[in-house]
Amino acid sequence: MKCPYCGCDDTQVKDSRPTEDNTAIRRRRICSECGGRFTTFERVQLRELTVVKRTGRRVPFDREKLERSVRIATRKRPVDPDQVERMISGIVRQLESSGDSDVRAADIGNLVMEGLKVLDDVAYVRFASVYKDFREAKDFEALLDEMSGPDATTFNDG
Repeated sequence: MKCPYCGCDDTQVKDSRPTEDNTAIRRRRICSECGGRFTTFERVQLRELTVVKRTGRRVPFDREKLERSVRIATRKRPVDPDQVERMISGIVRQLESSGDSDVRAADIGNLVMEGLKVLDDVAYVRFASVYKDFREAKDFEALLDEMSGPDATTFNDG
């Protein structure tokens, strides 16, 4: 594993342990050249996924991009980081086990929306505002009306 600080290829694993949800191995590493310490994660990958964008463009699936999007939505919210990690791992497992290597971006967005709806209502609205490309205040009003309608799910207060 290449050191992120100096680029040296000679790094050593000092500690390995499974993550809380047992979907990855967390490894603490140290660089023999500069002494820098860093963490890596090893995960099972069932298949290479390709995301098909609305435009038809195809890009490799990037778990880190998914994590960044969810973390932005949950920023400064009382959401347990382990719950967020379990949600992301669950989404990735669902995509990998779907039987198809091509995944529509819209399907990923819908899975994130479902997950956030359970975790935190504010994070759900934040993500929805970007995912659904809200342009006006009435877009928020429509979503909030949908959330509080007669068939609405009970949301967490936080």
